[in-house]
Amino acid sequence: MHIVVCIKQVPDSAQIRVHPVTNTIMRQGVPTIINPYDLFALEEALRLKDRLGATVTALCMGPPTASESLRKALTFGADRAVLLTDRYFAGSDTLATSYALSMALTKIGEEFGTPEIVFTGKQTIDGDTAQVGPGIASRLKLNQLTYISKIVATDLEAGRITVERRAETGTQVLATKLPVLITMLEATNEMRRGTIAQALEAARAEIITWNASDVGIEDLTRCGLRGSPTIVKKVFAPTARSEAAEMIEAEGTMDAKARAVVDAIFARAPGVEDDLTAQALHHYV
Repeated sequence: MHIVVCIKQVPDSAQIRVHPVTNTIMRQGVPTIINPYDLFALEEALRLKDRLGATVTALCMGPPTASESLRKALTFGADRAVLLTDRYFAGSDTLATSYALSMALTKIGEEFGTPEIVFTGKQTIDGDTAQVGPGIASRLKLNQLTYISKIVATDLEAGRITVERRAETGTQVLATKLPVLITMLEATNEMRRGTIAQALEAARAEIITWNASDVGIEDLTRCGLRGSPTIVKKVFAPTARSEAAEMIEAEGTMDAKARAVVDAIFARAPGVEDDLTAQALHHYV
């Protein structure tokens, strides 16, 4: 069994800076980490490796410095690391990113065997779109399972996987055929610690490095800023409120406490009650 985990090296969210002209994230000089959501995907892949004897490949698209994140993935227990890096990928949005990664996944399949499962985190902390995973699945025509909270069962002989998916109305139990792409939710597991031996081995390990040409990308207009139709009009930090949050204390039942909160809101904004009353009357007329 072959599993590929797509990880991303992201800026530490506490120190993110935005380019004033391009409105893209400035990564130079900013400490980087593995996207936290991707760690849940990696741990789930490693648990399947422990149970089923799978081989885990970590795939990362980014600058050459992203090899540091791949070495961390090897320290945790991944068997192989592939870095997709090229200056033509700079400024990629989710459309261009999913295209480049899908080409790299195709190359991985040719070199090391087609993966039965591709894992990603549900989203990244620098983009927060949750679009790359489904975009990869769409391009490679993989069944996709998003917002997964648990892998229930994996039947390799039948080529099926059963999962739990968190939805607004509760938990869904879904089953589908392999190969599949899975986006893992946060807090679904706890990332293991790598051993000293694994860290030493990861430090000496070869990071397989491919560029656009290596993975068969011929049309470079589909990569980077040129292949990214998304336009960020403006990026700004919200203005901090000068007034502190108001604490509302209430005694009694939950209904009484809720009524106290509603009364406080109406007292603060008298027009809100009139607007809601008018909307209610209009609805029932």
